[in-house]
Amino acid sequence: MRHAPARSPGVRPPVPVVDIDLARPGEFRLPGDRGPARPRNRARALVRLHGHPLGMVSAGNASDPEGLWRALADTARLELGGRLAGQRPAKVTGAPDGAVRHPTLQQAPVISVIVATRDRPEQLRHCLHSLLRSTYPTFEIIVVDNAPADRTTEVLVRSEFTGRVHYVHEPVAGLARAHNRGLGRARGSIVAFTDDDTLVDPGWLSALAGTFALDPRIGCVTGLILPAELETRAQTALERQGGFAKGYEPRSWSLSDPPADPLFPFTAGRFGSGANMAFRTTALRALGGFDPATGAGTPGRGGDDLLAFFEILTAGHTLAYQPGAIVWHCHHRTMDAVAAQAFGYGAGLGAYLAGALLRNPRRLPALLRRLPGGIRYAMTRSHARGADPEAGWSRRLALLEVRGMLYGPCGYLRGRLTGADAGN
Repeated sequence: MRHAPARSPGVRPPVPVVDIDLARPGEFRLPGDRGPARPRNRARALVRLHGHPLGMVSAGNASDPEGLWRALADTARLELGGRLAGQRPAKVTGAPDGAVRHPTLQQAPVISVIVATRDRPEQLRHCLHSLLRSTYPTFEIIVVDNAPADRTTEVLVRSEFTGRVHYVHEPVAGLARAHNRGLGRARGSIVAFTDDDTLVDPGWLSALAGTFALDPRIGCVTGLILPAELETRAQTALERQGGFAKGYEPRSWSLSDPPADPLFPFTAGRFGSGANMAFRTTALRALGGFDPATGAGTPGRGGDDLLAFFEILTAGHTLAYQPGAIVWHCHHRTMDAVAAQAFGYGAGLGAYLAGALLRNPRRLPALLRRLPGGIRYAMTRSHARGADPEAGWSRRLALLEVRGMLYGPCGYLRGRLTGADAGN
């Protein structure tokens, strides 16, 4: 049984994370639709209307669950009123009650879901159970066991999930390698990726498929990533720093209709994250998959998702962000782990930029023009919350990201060399 971490005076207590729908008064659900919840005094809630996510709000000082639900709903109407007024959910015969509807989805293409993992069987178990609660009718799950220390993960998949999950072994460490191994086994026309430390929403796959169905030019779809828990100071600090969330409005990007952002398309980190991304299988395979010199488990530490987003755009595809495609992420629980994660994000960004350049050196002038702006953007994050009690910690995380960015190109080059030694 997990015990609550010790707290010193002045440290905020854990905040339950819940999921509510304004169309279902009084009902709380756990992230990933794991069942009902009964928070009493305070909570942070994803607020939906007929399944569509509107935003996250917090409320406290309630005396019972019913009072807390009313407080959250009142806060939502106050803080999210504009989004709430604009929602007119479409009705589709046969769609589950409370599900996000996608009237453009006339048929359900097969989706291959790839989950790379390394020695985290308990987290993987929760992730797989959440995937199996998906309402989407035609999908397969492929677990790629990446350079495992033992056979624990294999035994888990082959015993507890036999016939429902495919097991694949990738002996060489590296997230991009693991994803490429899964890509080679995928039979779906859409291939979706999430991490082993996530819980997916039951409507995740439907939202992804419905977005692809909107436009054949869409080559990649990313989605909303929310915290599955806020039990420790580190988790709360990461979420206050911005977490993974990219907002609650659908967006799309393409070279044929570029945004006003002068850093586009090198700002790949704004398009989404690897814990919630999907591609048309043919488009991703045409790019050669993910660059094996990038990703967790390599000297580059990350950047595999960012480089894939960038290459999708430069190949002429549209990249779409769909907040209705929801994944809940289990943030690291300790400050040291979050600090390492911040450095890894920066390193991944630097590795991605180095990879983009080496793949096509003609990108150098445009990259050099934009790189100072990218560093300035990371630095401004450290000053965004001057009155925030966690401002000092936020500045430390931002500085770690910048240090990682400076290291990233070296890490990428090391990854290229070690990849060649591994038979890349």
